[in-house]
Amino acid sequence: MTSRHPLAALPSLAPAATKPPRFAPKPPRAPKPKTAMILAAGLGKRMRPITSTIPKPLVEVHGKALIDYGLDALARNGVERVVVNVHYMADLLRAHLRKRRDMEVLVSDETDRLLESGGGIVRALPLIGDDPFYLVNSDTFWIDGYRDNLDLMADLWNPTEADLLLLIAEMRQATGYEGRGDFTMDREGRLRRVAERNLSPFIYAGAAILKPDLFRDLAEETFSLNRVFDTTIETERLFGVRLDGLWLTVGTPKAVKEADAAFLASATRMQHA
Repeated sequence: MTSRHPLAALPSLAPAATKPPRFAPKPPRAPKPKTAMILAAGLGKRMRPITSTIPKPLVEVHGKALIDYGLDALARNGVERVVVNVHYMADLLRAHLRKRRDMEVLVSDETDRLLESGGGIVRALPLIGDDPFYLVNSDTFWIDGYRDNLDLMADLWNPTEADLLLLIAEMRQATGYEGRGDFTMDREGRLRRVAERNLSPFIYAGAAILKPDLFRDLAEETFSLNRVFDTTIETERLFGVRLDGLWLTVGTPKAVKEADAAFLASATRMQHA
């Protein structure tokens, strides 16, 4: 029987057959990152009342903690060291992370002050090191299509052309997303913003490969990663890779139910493929 894509029976969710962006000619594949950071220090306010007793990264979808989806994906791609920043209910998250045996997990402590996504990376730089690294949000993950998305990113990562490579999704590939989009992408894969009132076709899907040097001269203060996105756009060194599969962002109790339903639908389609 011919194999079918697990999302093929869901027309509104099935990934389009898209060609990778046409990057400028690149040298042989750059080494795959061996280090990663997972952003896990948020307060999870929109997830209440679930997060009244546990931190958001430990909220379960389809029987597994959110943060474990990211950790498992990184382990499959050969990552050896993962830095996780913690703030809210940090002791519970630390205890969970100590259970990992397939990689070294280092904690970047933000219990004194929440630094947001950008400031959190600045504080974690001594643990991250000097080489390009994966960055993954703890509350967003994906059901892979034909390709493993982190492997796809590594395949297209070209440090001679890019300082930052984002995994991006089209709105029709997303569940739990309520925004207006983030970027447009040209034929070479470069990302740009659009006017604030306009809809953008692509959403940042919560995973990136980036160079630590982007943060070396930045002060350790509270700021969003969007600041670094925008400065990298100015130098034309921000690129995107289209996600293959379905992107799940889990920010509310309703989104947890939507993500659970997406997993069940995917599993059912695979059984009948």
